[in-house]
Amino acid sequence: MSKHLSIIVGSMLGAAEYVADALDEVAKRAGYTTSIHLEPDLNDLSVDATWLVCTSTHGAGDLPDNIQPFATQLKEADLNQVKTYIIGLGDSSYDTYCYGAIEMERVLLQSGASLIHPPLHIDVLNHPIPEDKAVEWFEDVLADQ
Repeated sequence: MSKHLSIIVGSMLGAAEYVADALDEVAKRAGYTTSIHLEPDLNDLSVDATWLVCTSTHGAGDLPDNIQPFATQLKEADLNQVKTYIIGLGDSSYDTYCYGAIEMERVLLQSGASLIHPPLHIDVLNHPIPEDKAVEWFEDVLADQ
């Protein structure tokens, strides 16, 4: 049976999409089949797949526009079977650093999902190419399983 990883992207300016593409390659090398969801919809996702949520933070700590409807769907969902990873992109010069990822974590956990590993929050001030940090983290996480 093949393992499937659904990569769920929240992005306004594209950085989270670059990270998702890089993580897609890591997952494929690790034997996963993958799907990337740039307009995530709960109806398109399997609760039997592993989810990887990769989101930036927009505005005053908000989720990117493309992932907000998905977050709303999750509030009414039963996600007890869902196992997930979370990666947040943010800028630590803002007091809303990685609030998008923190909000997605809160919603997922409240709906019953479980985290496979503590979330990764990437500070783009320290990691101007966030996909490098994400790939390093994900390769280490997958190697430990």
